Amino acid sequence: MKSFQVVDFHAPLQEVDRPTPQPEGTQVLIKVKAAGVCHSDLHIWEGGYDLGHGRKPLSLKDRGVSLPRTMGHETVGEIVAFGPDVKDADKGGLKIGDVALAYPWLGCGKCPTCLGGDENMCAIKPNALGVYCDGGYADHMTVPHPKYLLNLKGLDPVTAAPYACSGVTTYSALKKVEKDFDTPIVIFGAGGLGLMALSLLKAMGGKGAIVVDIDARKREAAEAAGALATVDGKAPDALEQLMKKAGQPIRAAIDLVGNAQTTQLGFDCLTKGGKLVIVGLFGGGATWALPLIPIKAVTIQGSYVGNLRETQELLDLVRAKKIPAIPVTPMPLAKANDALVNLQKGQLVGRAVLTP
Repeated sequence: MKSFQVVDFHAPLQEVDRPTPQPEGTQVLIKVKAAGVCHSDLHIWEGGYDLGHGRKPLSLKDRGVSLPRTMGHETVGEIVAFGPDVKDADKGGLKIGDVALAYPWLGCGKCPTCLGGDENMCAIKPNALGVYCDGGYADHMTVPHPKYLLNLKGLDPVTAAPYACSGVTTYSALKKVEKDFDTPIVIFGAGGLGLMALSLLKAMGGKGAIVVDIDARKREAAEAAGALATVDGKAPDALEQLMKKAGQPIRAAIDLVGNAQTTQLGFDCLTKGGKLVIVGLFGGGATWALPLIPIKAVTIQGSYVGNLRETQELLDLVRAKKIPAIPVTPMPLAKANDALVNLQKGQLVGRAVLTP
């Protein structure tokens, strides 16, 4: 089995060859067909998050992320083998040869949060594939149980792989502002998540979104994907542009970037009683004037990926509404390091997807 691993934070990925694992217990072995390269992978590669205000960066090592690690949490694969403890009732209709999306946001599986269906929020022992366990930057991968494999039923593996993260992340964030879909919402960031959000918003019945990005190419991509309007986040009058283009009070904003500038603009653009949902992890510190939070009665909510149920809902929505795929750039597995560097430099529009 060939994989590309983080062996040292900030260091180039290392190619590793080792025997292909055999599934144990309830594990399932899949042959990887597509693995998305996500911005979260950059944080793993770099080893942490910028917390701003002079604070010590949040170290992934301190959070239990050990090296070496094969990244890749947006993975589609063909089922090759089931472990000896997998019973027919566990398979949910899956069989050898089926192509499935691997749900990656696993927890301990035993705490009340996990048992309630929100493994992505587990605080006891997170076990996310490609983060705490080896993931899809490889030609094979093991998944702990068949319930985490969602049959693609004909969806293209390369364009479907991002649904495991950028898809379910934006779907879950959009659900948090669904009551405001009758008005234009604001979306910060027109990368893979932003373009995904535009497609999903339309399919979910939303009026549309004004997209903010500092990259002209990405704003063009957002317009092509159906944005109502776009705004350059660096423009000195960005706030005035947002208010004018919305044409009415802005009740909801989703920040897929998550830095001091975007969260401040997201907060400022909201009317009284509005909601800012923060998804992005670029980092930094908040700059809000605290008295304005109660004065405006705004809600500031974080949104972390999504649960298994939401991922299945998303795939069902994609099929039912025939949602167009976001732009993807297929790259061979051997180019995993190049894909990360391109993403780090902001040179990608949409998503890079590794294809072993």
